[in-house]
Order: sequence, then C-alpha cells, then structure tokens
Amino acid sequence: MKLVLATNNAHKLSEIRQILGDRFEEILSLRDLGITQDIEETGTTLKENAIIKATTIMKITGLPTLADDTGLMVDALNGEPGVYSARYAGEQHDDKANVAKLLKNLEPYKGKERSAHFVTCMVIAYPNGKIRTVEGRTDGEITTSPSGKNGFGYDPVFYSYDLNKVFAEATPEEKNSVSHRGRALAKIIPLIK
Repeated sequence: MKLVLATNNAHKLSEIRQILGDRFEEILSLRDLGITQDIEETGTTLKENAIIKATTIMKITGLPTLADDTGLMVDALNGEPGVYSARYAGEQHDDKANVAKLLKNLEPYKGKERSAHFVTCMVIAYPNGKIRTVEGRTDGEITTSPSGKNGFGYDPVFYSYDLNKVFAEATPEEKNSVSHRGRALAKIIPLIK
C-alpha cells in the first residue's frame, strides 16, 4: 500500500518515516508528489486541523493520507501555545522565535510550575471516505534555556520526564520511543493494516 504524508516539514517526515519503517510499499511526501500548496489550518483543535490536512491531500492524490497536528500545552499558560504552537510567535513558523516567546512568557514560573505536555492528533483519510484518528501524549516541563542539538521546534526546551533530558539531547530513537508522535503512530499502525 502507498501512503502519503501530508506535511512539508522535513523533520516530521524523517521522524514518521523512521517509525513506520518498511510497513508500506512506498511512503510519499508532498514534495515527492509535487504538491506545494500550504493547507490552511482553520480548525480550533488539533483533531480538526489534522482532518483538514489529511482529507485535503487525500482528495488531491486519491491515496490514503496520514496527517498530524501537534501542540505543546503549558499548564501555567492555560494550555498555550496549543493549537497555535507552530505559529506562536507569528505566521512565519519560526522555531527560535516561538521558543523565545515561550521562555519570555514563562519567566515568572519555576520548576514544576513549568509543567507541559505535547499532544499529537494523527489522522489517516482513505479514498473510500473512512477516517481514523488517534492521539499521543508525552509529559514534561519547560526548561529556562535551550540545550541540545537534535530535534526541532520546542525540543531544546522540553524536558521529558520519560527520558530525564530535553528532547534535543536525545537520539532520534530515544525521542521516538516516548514522543507524542511516536505514541500516536504506534496507535494508528494497527488501524492502517
């Protein structure tokens, strides 16, 4: 079976391909298919945005399409940045600016007051109209400054309770074993078969 990944994010593509391995005849990215359009995420929840992405690309390609939407929820900030995680500091999707804004907003908070969790909502949309959704979650807290050289997004400031280090200090295998995306993929794989 061929599977399309509805993202242009190279880091996300790499993570998902690594976790899915050789379960599919071919895993195609939007770039592989020559699709350059940026799908507008107009949903108010991660699930709504993931469904929008999966169904839009499935209709274009006619192939089963996997999409996700991920958010970082920080308890002290009432769940921010949440559904707006990728564009927290503006529409330009700038990881460093997003992290800087998050750290600035968390300045008054210390230790466990900086508790946070990542959630990934993953959706597979089929040409026959069927849609399957799952969710993965991982817990941790936000550090006071970035560290590590791996990962992307908020990984340099997300201290994983499972790994006892920030995601950016973990190997891809370590991160994938406990990450929100890895846990969502583990749940959706049986539904794809």
